[in-house]
Amino acid sequence: MAIQLSTGIRNARLDTIESTSGTSCSLEIRSGSAPANCAAASSGTILATINLPSDWMAAASSGSKAKSNTWEDTSADATGTAAHFRVYNSQVTKDGTTCFLQGTVTATGGGGDMTLDNVSIASGQTVTITTFTLTDGNA
Repeated sequence: MAIQLSTGIRNARLDTIESTSGTSCSLEIRSGSAPANCAAASSGTILATINLPSDWMAAASSGSKAKSNTWEDTSADATGTAAHFRVYNSQVTKDGTTCFLQGTVTATGGGGDMTLDNVSIASGQTVTITTFTLTDGNA
């Protein structure tokens, strides 16, 4: 039998992500493949940079945690196809200081870890994150 955790423990683990990372985080949407892990050097081109809201994730519930408030860049940094994201522990870092979260990006319905309104980004356009939810394992 696999280890199973209560919903309360799963929620607490998820809520620790935001309390550990801080309230002034930045999100970079990038082209190309994601690095092997968060400790590896960034890859691809920065297409959009978003200063996340101070309370960037809602409180965990039922073992998952969703984005909070609006996540939007009103003027994309470059042109390209969004493929992965990285979240850093400080705002507007442009290859920030400490990456603590990364994953894939797709258009809505594409199955990525994060979904955008449009993955074909043109420099200067508005980029909006439509969904982002973390789900804790061991249910």
